[in-house]
Amino acid sequence: MSSTILRLGTRASLLATTQAGHVAADIRARMGVEVELVEISTHGDVNRDQPLAQLGGTGVFVSALRDALLDGRVDLAVHSLKDLPTEPAEGIELAAVPPREDPRDVLVARDGLTLGELPPGSVVATGSLRRASQLRALGLGLEVVGLRGNIDTRLGKVTSGEVDAVVLARAGLARTGKTDLVTETIDPIQMLPAPGQGALAVECRSSDAELAQALRTHLDDETTRAAVTAERAVLRTLEAGCSAPVGALAEVAEDTDGGFEVWLRAVVLSEDGSVDMRRSATGPIAEAVETGTRLGNGMLHEGAAELIDSPLRRQH
Repeated sequence: MSSTILRLGTRASLLATTQAGHVAADIRARMGVEVELVEISTHGDVNRDQPLAQLGGTGVFVSALRDALLDGRVDLAVHSLKDLPTEPAEGIELAAVPPREDPRDVLVARDGLTLGELPPGSVVATGSLRRASQLRALGLGLEVVGLRGNIDTRLGKVTSGEVDAVVLARAGLARTGKTDLVTETIDPIQMLPAPGQGALAVECRSSDAELAQALRTHLDDETTRAAVTAERAVLRTLEAGCSAPVGALAEVAEDTDGGFEVWLRAVVLSEDGSVDMRRSATGPIAEAVETGTRLGNGMLHEGAAELIDSPLRRQH
């Protein structure tokens, strides 16, 4: 780690730069190294009109940052972990997964309403197939519409009256100081979050072994890494991209022998929400990958592949 100033790559949005700023502050405090943010424009940022699935889903917010890493413009990069493709990238190492924010989804609705209080026919917006499918599965008679844009753009749709509510990740609102706008934090029993939601990924070049080791030592959270590893193993086994109607949430808890276990839940849905498959599995914290893979394989055996939109599957 020869450089006295680390160049940290980030998307330019308020949420991304806020997240990167938190990581930069931790690096300064714990590693004693100065950090400067370098904003990188990604394909997903430039094209805000098309749904993410049509843009390619997995990796649309990631590839430009990884290119900047590999060509030396930045020394490390911060991503929302749920945006990362599940397959490893050549020359790139996932050096640290810091402690996770609350992974749940939230509703921001007019008049302080909750999901159950929204009248049938209310317009609820989301840019996620996973959220849309689970909203439809609740059978509340809501009209679910698509949505793109940054946090303020999405919240503005409610303020302007264009929609009755939006569904967002609680973590993004927490990191930008907007949780006071939340009208309901949605129980995972109703809506499982995206694999990795609420967690950050800090990547560097695989060749920068000293930096990778320092980041893991000072920033990585073992519990968070185990949980998101299990969730992403489900996603990888199902061959589903980050835009597919798949939700997963893992929690780490102490077992009866004083060790720690991963408790993992997952859901796969048809796009219209009319059919869903919900399953769970547990395993030792050291076997997070195996636990997620086992759960994913079991769901495939029961027909999960037929519920995942085939165009999305062909992309992976």
